[in-house]
Amino acid sequence: MQPTDLGLLILRLVVGLTFATHGAQKAFGWWNGPGVAGWRGAITHMGFQPVELFLALSVGAELVGGLLFAFGLFTPLAAMIMIGQLVVIIGKAHLPKGFWNTTGGFEYPLTIAASVIAVSFIGAGALSLDRTLGLAFTDSVRAGFLLIGLLGGLVALGASRLGQPVTARA
Repeated sequence: MQPTDLGLLILRLVVGLTFATHGAQKAFGWWNGPGVAGWRGAITHMGFQPVELFLALSVGAELVGGLLFAFGLFTPLAAMIMIGQLVVIIGKAHLPKGFWNTTGGFEYPLTIAASVIAVSFIGAGALSLDRTLGLAFTDSVRAGFLLIGLLGGLVALGASRLGQPVTARA
């Protein structure tokens, strides 16, 4: 085992499990989270339609994507899922508030996204289920999955804008 493999394990565990706990807050109300009913209300308020689809996608992305990433299982797929969700998180909730986390800005989700992208390009490392199962992904596959995640997130952002009520201009 190389020190880089231990470093990748630590990074994957912290980022992946943190992401998954955000999903658990939404799904189960754990750790002072909104639970399904509260998250449904937030999804509705943000203009995502159909609400139930985007509720399932967002909770699933955080829970499943985070756990897959933490365990280093199908890491390019996990990164794709997480990047799609992070694009939505940044674009919908944090970008309008500026950069700094102290004002609700996108500093924190950007850091998570950069970590996910870095691990995706490097690979999950020797201390991962990908390696244990003999799964190897080419650079093209990893980049392709990241691109799909980015595009999926942008499509979801566009869908949320379609769900917003039209306001009359004077």
